[in-house]
Amino acid sequence: MIKKLGLLTLLLIAATHTFAQNKQKELDAYFSALSQNQQFNGNVLIAENGRVVYEKSFGYADYSDKRPNTAQSSFPMASITKTFTSTAILQLKEKGKLQLGDPVSKFLPDFPYSNVTIKQLLAHTAGLPITDTLFDAMILEHPDTVFTNKDLIPAFISRKAPLIFKPGEDFSYNNVNYNILALIVEEITGLSFDAYLKAHIFKPAGMTNTSLSLFFKRKDNNLSERYSLKYPYSDKVQRADTAAEFQIIYRFNCQGHGDIISTTHDLLKYDEALYNGRLLSKATLKEAFTPVKIKNGKDNIQRYALGWITREDTSMGEIVKHDGGLPGGRTMLLRNITRHQTIIIFDNTANNVIPISDNALRILNGVVIEKPKQSGARIYGVALAKNGLEAGDKALAEIKKDTSNYYLSEDEINSLGYAFMSNNKEFEAEITFKQNMQLFPSSWNTYDSYAEILLKHGKKQDAVKMYRKSLELNPNNENGKMMLEQILMDH
Repeated sequence: MIKKLGLLTLLLIAATHTFAQNKQKELDAYFSALSQNQQFNGNVLIAENGRVVYEKSFGYADYSDKRPNTAQSSFPMASITKTFTSTAILQLKEKGKLQLGDPVSKFLPDFPYSNVTIKQLLAHTAGLPITDTLFDAMILEHPDTVFTNKDLIPAFISRKAPLIFKPGEDFSYNNVNYNILALIVEEITGLSFDAYLKAHIFKPAGMTNTSLSLFFKRKDNNLSERYSLKYPYSDKVQRADTAAEFQIIYRFNCQGHGDIISTTHDLLKYDEALYNGRLLSKATLKEAFTPVKIKNGKDNIQRYALGWITREDTSMGEIVKHDGGLPGGRTMLLRNITRHQTIIIFDNTANNVIPISDNALRILNGVVIEKPKQSGARIYGVALAKNGLEAGDKALAEIKKDTSNYYLSEDEINSLGYAFMSNNKEFEAEITFKQNMQLFPSSWNTYDSYAEILLKHGKKQDAVKMYRKSLELNPNNENGKMMLEQILMDH
């Protein structure tokens, strides 16, 4: 009997080991395919029960000198930072320094919105004005000024900026909420926000390769540079910090919302410090992971809790997460707190990491996924822009044949058309909108977009036909109604 039990134990261990190896192979096949398709460039780390089950670096940290991403590469974490700011506030709550229902003005007396609470800041239900509303005019008035958290409250006052809704009645994701929370941490503790994080979060968690710093000023040979496609039809990435439309972010040195730089291994240490109670108690974490309801009694639109995004679907376990985005970068920390699974993804070419992390979670839990497919819209756009109509048609024909390796998205093709149009490539725009209409003939929006470019090119009769077809498919297309009336009146 003892021998039989020993044999069963050995078989169970072998089966578990085989299952783990299979998961590693599936994860590697998935991420390798993404990399080959230019849909992922960066670092991934996946852990169960605190142990790494898969990690790998893909692509370049710096395309100019072909410096590869490595396990030591550091990335700006963007809005994953908000979970750290939330942790800091909740630590102060545990120490009795504040209550979540306290008005912000209790700690920041000049704060002009007396009915906004700390909890509402954490949950993005405060209704504060967004940064653009506050600083657009000030940037024009003071073109050389770099604004910080200290400028926020004076800006609220000087601009007489109204709340965008009554606190607690709605949800609006807003970085300013977390900048104000960082000010509260500083006011209560007498420490800079940077110093507080180092002493009370980074150090207890053992995070030795993490700092709070402006990512574009930090001197770090391991820092991954950020890249993005200039246009959807570009065939090469460019440094995100060279793009004119991204220069605005260099006018803000605000803290609390998205300014931590870290590595995948350090973020795993943070994850484990949350699991083992080194940062917050279980009761506090439960509160942090509970979605905040708005006035109608429903969960807010993102099921946002106190610095964490939650998920209604618990079929694979209770999921809490936060993603982040900045020019040229996308990040994800996803935690399955039921099964102690952690997925950390840093991408420095602005690929969408949300579906990537979801698929990694499925693989980790034995759910079969489809292999990654390449974007047909991008391939078509590159061919059309570089080599003309015939090359575009040829590429599209090949894409339509090979559905196992390529997908066509109406939204992506529509965006491609508008990218062509906004960059004075109007022939390519008209061709692209027409292709989209032919590919998705049951979509009202494809006719609406095609009508727009036809009208711009003076083809009024054709535009009328397209608007009428759009309205036939969607009688509630208000833009189509307005444009059609305008054309017929002018005619």
